[in-house]
Amino acid sequence: ERERESNPCVCVALAGAASAIAVLPHLHASSRCTQKMGSAEENTLAMDELKQPLRVYVRLASPADVPHILALIRLLAQFERLSEMCVASESKLESSLFKFAPFQGPTVFLLEVSTAASPTTVLEAPVATDGSVDFEEVVHRVRLDSTVEDSQAGAFTSCHDPARIVAGFVLFFPNYSTFLSQPGFYIEDLFVRESYRGRGFGTILLKTVAQMAVKLDYGRVEWSVLDWNENAIKFYEGIGAKVLPEWRICRLTGETLKACGS
Repeated sequence: ERERESNPCVCVALAGAASAIAVLPHLHASSRCTQKMGSAEENTLAMDELKQPLRVYVRLASPADVPHILALIRLLAQFERLSEMCVASESKLESSLFKFAPFQGPTVFLLEVSTAASPTTVLEAPVATDGSVDFEEVVHRVRLDSTVEDSQAGAFTSCHDPARIVAGFVLFFPNYSTFLSQPGFYIEDLFVRESYRGRGFGTILLKTVAQMAVKLDYGRVEWSVLDWNENAIKFYEGIGAKVLPEWRICRLTGETLKACGS
């Protein structure tokens, strides 16, 4: 967990339906994803390809995606200058992320990009029998103003479709507001890899969470932001989020948690 005691909190109160978007059925993995590092040529997404419109997919993560989720978490820790605090592992993620049905516990959306001329192959999601909420894979068509050079493309090839590259993720879970007497979502992490920043992909991830909150009649979506990350603060304010500098995060963890709970 990251230290954020000096960080302002951010809150978005939901007051209407989100804009309509094209959807395709959610994918389910059939095999575990493994990261492989090849040559620079293999790991770099071709510049000519990225002059074409990109298809951007947002889908629910599955246990097969754990290696990519862990890699993204470690990149986030590096960005936040907190690598020494990141003790996440594949085994910990596998045992904790998928205990509950999506949206009833920790939930991960992965954002993937593809230069394929038509939507890549998807598999139909099985009918839910555990009371979980249906989610259909979101598909956007985006034309970039400039090309993207992704030197890590080979390491982030999607487990579900080799034509896709994992570009970012958002991890969130339900919370509850007594004042609103409604549930909400708390976003723990939102991260887009450096090659894909400044292109609206973070907005796509955030809006997808907000759309699910609206669908479920939840009252708000909250998250925190590092106080030195001015670009992120401006971005959040730009989408309508209210920064709450008067609130401070309090945390018990490690030995202090054990002492308090003994």
